[in-house]
Amino acid sequence: MTWKKFSGELIHLPILEEVERAIIRETENGYKLKVCIGTDSQVKGALTDFATVIVLLREQHGGFMYIAQERSSLKMGIKERMLVEVQKSIETAYSICDLLDLYDVDLEVHADINTNPMFKSNKALNEAMGYILSMGFIFKAKPEAFASSTCADKMVH
Repeated sequence: MTWKKFSGELIHLPILEEVERAIIRETENGYKLKVCIGTDSQVKGALTDFATVIVLLREQHGGFMYIAQERSSLKMGIKERMLVEVQKSIETAYSICDLLDLYDVDLEVHADINTNPMFKSNKALNEAMGYILSMGFIFKAKPEAFASSTCADKMVH
């Protein structure tokens, strides 16, 4: 997976190394960090675009993010697409969670799923929540899931 900064600048280091450097830099600058990971998708004809973000929040001082974008030609229903989003977020969280533990940085996995049963995405809520929690991650859904519903949403092609 290719990661880039919000500016569009490609990250040439492995994402784990990039995140570690950012944690060290931000901690040395006196910031307490929290990481939120989320994925959003958008269907465009026969294609589905996915964007996964790693958001590093500086307590009371904004934040920054890394973005990975992917495109799939697999045909999926809404529930399956929501669960693929969650899977991408979990894979990303899993790849950096040991590093975050090492530096004592909290991690949340955000799902772009509405807690209101009136919305179609709600069909995937129980499975997504079970999946995330069973992996030992803190789970947030809409409206608290800003990493997926705001940050990743802006980055979907």
